[in-house]
Amino acid sequence: MPRRRLLALALAVAALFATAALGVPHTPDGLRSVIEPLGLVAPFAFALLWALLTPALFPGTVLAAASGLLFGAAEGTAVSIVGATAGSVLAFALSRRFGARAAEEVSGPRVERLQARIERRGFLAVLGARLAPGVPVTLLNYAAGLSRVRLRDFAAAIAIGGAPRAFAYTALGGSGGQMDSPLAIAGIALIALPALAGAVLLLRSRLRAA
Repeated sequence: MPRRRLLALALAVAALFATAALGVPHTPDGLRSVIEPLGLVAPFAFALLWALLTPALFPGTVLAAASGLLFGAAEGTAVSIVGATAGSVLAFALSRRFGARAAEEVSGPRVERLQARIERRGFLAVLGARLAPGVPVTLLNYAAGLSRVRLRDFAAAIAIGGAPRAFAYTALGGSGGQMDSPLAIAGIALIALPALAGAVLLLRSRLRAA
């Protein structure tokens, strides 16, 4: 029974992914063509769209670039942070509601100890993973939902850890492809620096746990 619930969650995520892949433009220009005609409500509509697409594993980098094209670096960054955080919380909540109990029932003692360790360091564990290079945030959302990390710790870590990249990719989108512009240079720098900070946080967490 627990395995069936986990399988059902996986199938639901796959269905959301297929729907987003077939029904939503996958380029910043394509997304702009959908949102721009909405006028004054466009920022709110785009943040809502981002929140709904995150559980479907839609690429956040495409959404951030589209936000930069639509709203510019300053407003676009605010929209990106709100949309990305709301989407992560939604994916977390789905995973927690439909998969967490099943994951606990099928886990062994070793996983239980790992869960307890993550729970004690919930905020820092999520923050380090969010900042670290190569960790897909969409998968992090679901994995955190299956753990015992508190929602408030998760949401805070996702918002803080995601802010630099939100600005970076939004700035790159708002730069219009001019990679030598100050906005683009700042964006590239903010992609590299959080990755380094995330690696340091993860290393410290592992050393303390050893």
